[in-house]
Amino acid sequence: MYSRILATGSALPARVVTNSDLEKMVDTSDEWIRARTGISQRHVAGDDETVCDLSEKAALKALEMAGMDAKELDLIVMGTTTPDQIFPNTAVLLQERLGVFGIPAFTLEAACSGFIYALSVADQFIRAGNAKCVLVLGAEKITSLIDWTDRNTCVLFGDGAGAVILTASDEPGIISTHLHADGRYKDLLYFPSGPGKNFRTIANDYLQMKGAEVFKVAVTTLGAAVEEALQANGLSKSDIDWLIPHQANTRIIQAIAKRLDLPMEQVIMTVEFHGNTSAASIPLALDTAVRDGRVKRGDMLLLDAFGGGFTWGSALVKF
Repeated sequence: MYSRILATGSALPARVVTNSDLEKMVDTSDEWIRARTGISQRHVAGDDETVCDLSEKAALKALEMAGMDAKELDLIVMGTTTPDQIFPNTAVLLQERLGVFGIPAFTLEAACSGFIYALSVADQFIRAGNAKCVLVLGAEKITSLIDWTDRNTCVLFGDGAGAVILTASDEPGIISTHLHADGRYKDLLYFPSGPGKNFRTIANDYLQMKGAEVFKVAVTTLGAAVEEALQANGLSKSDIDWLIPHQANTRIIQAIAKRLDLPMEQVIMTVEFHGNTSAASIPLALDTAVRDGRVKRGDMLLLDAFGGGFTWGSALVKF
């Protein structure tokens, strides 16, 4: 038994913050941001707009594409770093919105790798025969963790949600997933507080990042994760139709493509318009490419992500 992606969906907040808007907020410029990140704009959720709101919109679009009712789902798995509440978890809140009760619904937190982790977990449920139809999401309101006076981080991030519906299949769809983490890098990209430590009591309680160090490790680990997926399945770089990487930074993506000898024409890029949406970035990019016709049935996709922790992983997918 295998799992395959039946449908995709995504959602973005209505509010768009351009580089020109940021020029009025911090000491930066459109030229500086584009040159270092490739980002020109990002979507930012309003104070009353939640991760569950965005997830619901993405889920409904995926269900519509699949031509199915939410009551056909038997599992919901969500990757997020920014849950609406400590509990109930946001997947349960979404479950209530969708009107499907009794099935398991949970979130996991692996920072920007959250969707790859969630996809891998959902795939294992289906392979084990414990689920037949799973809603998998990556969703974030990551801008809620940002210091908007810090030009090194506020220019990078945006909010959004992406979803896929996995179904049981006799033929491989999710061919393999490969997950990793290394806590030795915990101080390079992190958020200082949490419910078990200094929650809401410390100064400068915002996302912290050592950009140059993160860049170096990201390029190395993402490239290795892609090569791992190919080697595990006896494939070569020429077998890949599309690389769909975590949308963190154009320079990181270009470095990975160069390492793999992949032309940029075979790389799905949405970072220019979405910014870094953390766990939402890969499903957002996938849905964009499916709906504009680039990704077609039968294409071989390689997904890879890297996030704070550090966590990273890849997934080889026959769409």
